[in-house]
Amino acid sequence: MQLHIRHETHYRYDRPVKYSIQCLHLTPRRDASQRALQWSLTTPGRRFEQIDAHGNITHLLTLEQPHREIRILARGIVETLDSDGPQDEGPLSPLAYLAPTPLTTPSAELRAFAQAALGTAGATAEGAEQLARAVAASVRYQPGSSDVRDEALTAFKRGSGVCQDHAHVYLAAARAVGLPARYVSGYLHAGELGDAASHAWVDVWLGERLGWRSIDVTHARPAVRLYCRLAVGRDYLDAAPVRGVRQGGGGESLDARVLVAESALQQ
Repeated sequence: MQLHIRHETHYRYDRPVKYSIQCLHLTPRRDASQRALQWSLTTPGRRFEQIDAHGNITHLLTLEQPHREIRILARGIVETLDSDGPQDEGPLSPLAYLAPTPLTTPSAELRAFAQAALGTAGATAEGAEQLARAVAASVRYQPGSSDVRDEALTAFKRGSGVCQDHAHVYLAAARAVGLPARYVSGYLHAGELGDAASHAWVDVWLGERLGWRSIDVTHARPAVRLYCRLAVGRDYLDAAPVRGVRQGGGGESLDARVLVAESALQQ
């Protein structure tokens, strides 16, 4: 399947920013499940490309002159595979995705929840999908109900959240019972089913034979064909499409628009 993607991010500031630096994960990963047929990234300032520790294509964007806005445009065409095969392992051992992070620290309650959801299926594709269904049922999807800084336990106790929260709760639960799992950021072509475009899901490690399998926790299904992978990491902070710091500027407003379609005409 070919996905035509356009992602524009526009920051505006109340006062001039003296200096800013942004870490961008806005270029599709070079994974076996996808390939970029065309891709471009348009930004102001100076940009340096590198591959990070997780195998993500990362750009470090630096603006050293005073500025009142930053406009970033990523666009292109990505071809995805239909098969539900294993994802690329990446440069790190699966064990690197077993330890909790501040955003994915589990509790005894969450560990018991994961054990009950897995049941006798254990570390199998069936068990991984059972856990996804349990998380989606326990944390209902509710736009605007959470913040990017919310921890997994916060979303789990609140019982609502967005795709990022679903991914974090899943990561905390899976790691609590010994299943390595990693956060995935990217794009989803939702078609007529919804307006989701920028999205988050998970990869879960099912052993040497099955490898990494992608699961969309929000929709409780394999994350294949309709999904474009940007970055993976231990949690959102490792894989955020845009994340940075600045000096000055005062208040900030953000306008982010993502369009994913099967053709340029649909965009």
